[in-house]
Amino acid sequence: MTQFPEFEVVPAVDMQDGEVVQLVAGERGTEKTYGDPVEAAEQWVERGAETLHLVDLDGAFEGERENAPAVEAIIEAVGEDVDVQLGGGIRTVEDATDLLARGVDRVILGTAAVENPAIVEEISAEYPGSVTVSLDAKDGEVVVSGWTEGTGLDPAEAAARYEELGAGAILFTDVDVEGRLAGVQTDRVREVVEAVDIPVVASGGVATLDDVRALREAGAAAVVVGTALYEGEFTLEEAKSI
Repeated sequence: MTQFPEFEVVPAVDMQDGEVVQLVAGERGTEKTYGDPVEAAEQWVERGAETLHLVDLDGAFEGERENAPAVEAIIEAVGEDVDVQLGGGIRTVEDATDLLARGVDRVILGTAAVENPAIVEEISAEYPGSVTVSLDAKDGEVVVSGWTEGTGLDPAEAAARYEELGAGAILFTDVDVEGRLAGVQTDRVREVVEAVDIPVVASGGVATLDDVRALREAGAAAVVVGTALYEGEFTLEEAKSI
């Protein structure tokens, strides 16, 4: 499975309690809601999205995939022409392979991959290229469990390790700037890009078209955008034209 043969702008559909939300710096209680997940997904596809980035925030924080019905409805609504990547609450090989069998194109593993790196190898053996490892960095350190626990891992070193285990891509989220519409930190993204040969998807802090451009120039294969799109800072069509 070839991921992101060309640079992509990927809309985020983060779900909590059945609604689309965006959090500031990953903090629960800071969320702003944006309506129905299926309607949001269909809207982004109509505007040209080739990939959708779904996150079950209840799953990320609680470990239980509370928004599974919405995910299934989105997969059914957007069809096979749009790639769907999903993260949040995927803790076991069985969780991941079940989702992949149901039509999710890529599973995003964060906490599970840090706690049990072998899970990446196991899933990849059955579904090559289907695992995106999520490395969320706060103060230059990988954090897990909904960004609440530090691990002591360096993001670039961790990325290289997961590539060896078969990861098809790395999702690098800069938690320090996530949801703040304050701009991006390209140095950290570049470090991860230079550490691996697989695609690096950047996430966090995108506020302007210049931010999208900067991440592309830093070597990101794709960029996930949430708040800026929902708040109308720029359109998906504008971002895709960069």
